[in-house]
Amino acid sequence: MMNDLPTLGFVGLGNMGGPMSLRLLAAGYPVVAFDLNPEALARAVAKGAKAGASAADCAAQADIFLTSLPRPDHVQSVMATALPALRNGSLWVDLTTNRKELLEDYVTRAPAGVRIIDSPVTGAVDGARNGKLTLFAGGDAADFARAEPVLKHLGMVIHCGRLGTGNVVKLVTNQLWFIYAAAIGEGFATGLANGVTLDVLWEALKNSVGDSFVVRHDAPSIFAGHYDPSFSLDLCLKDLRLIQELNRNVRAALPMTMAAEGAFALAASRYGSSAAELHVVKRIEDDAGLCMRMEGDWTPPWEQ
Repeated sequence: MMNDLPTLGFVGLGNMGGPMSLRLLAAGYPVVAFDLNPEALARAVAKGAKAGASAADCAAQADIFLTSLPRPDHVQSVMATALPALRNGSLWVDLTTNRKELLEDYVTRAPAGVRIIDSPVTGAVDGARNGKLTLFAGGDAADFARAEPVLKHLGMVIHCGRLGTGNVVKLVTNQLWFIYAAAIGEGFATGLANGVTLDVLWEALKNSVGDSFVVRHDAPSIFAGHYDPSFSLDLCLKDLRLIQELNRNVRAALPMTMAAEGAFALAASRYGSSAAELHVVKRIEDDAGLCMRMEGDWTPPWEQ
């Protein structure tokens, strides 16, 4: 391990944060980690992390402090104790899909000499495991330059502008993802109900203007019938609420986004908010009496 590398604090070792922390450990960084789930913390410690006693303990030891949490209210809970513990000269990088106003508020309350950037990620669990995420960073250029050597071990890093813009860009990507995810179920249903087989539909979509990340990455989770439990309907609806907050600044109707939110809300009311994200497609299957199972080696993305 190189002694000149900064010490990283890492809080939030779940589906995304866990594999990200392991990649930083593999890159040689000293990592002080914490999670409320002792099993998640134990996995990081087994790979070389030092166990922090709390989020604040991680923050106090960190040159660069990273948080990867499911929701903005989780960030608020963690940072209530962690923010005051950050040292003068340290940098907090929030990897959470968050509310930009919350991050702007933290700038006014951070201890002297503490810098902040937001850097939410996209690319799913397999991207986190394989270092193929895309990270959307918002913050001052000097702060970004300090964080980039660390973040590049997680994937491609795009500097989006001032603090908060990373979350705006991330939420725009999710805005389109949710629209595509709801739409692909409708497309499959239309084809199946009119005599086209699922394998033909999928091959046609991959080789036409209908192609997308959802077609290639998410459709196999529909074919396998597990609907990708690595991301829940609850998290989809959380992000859609954040997207709608941003949409208040748009002086035009955005019916596609509204329709996507309605589709995910309907799926959550039917199957429960903890159900896998692509139950937005299962709802169509069930209502239409269609089956979108297809034989194949559909290795779950989080195992790839």
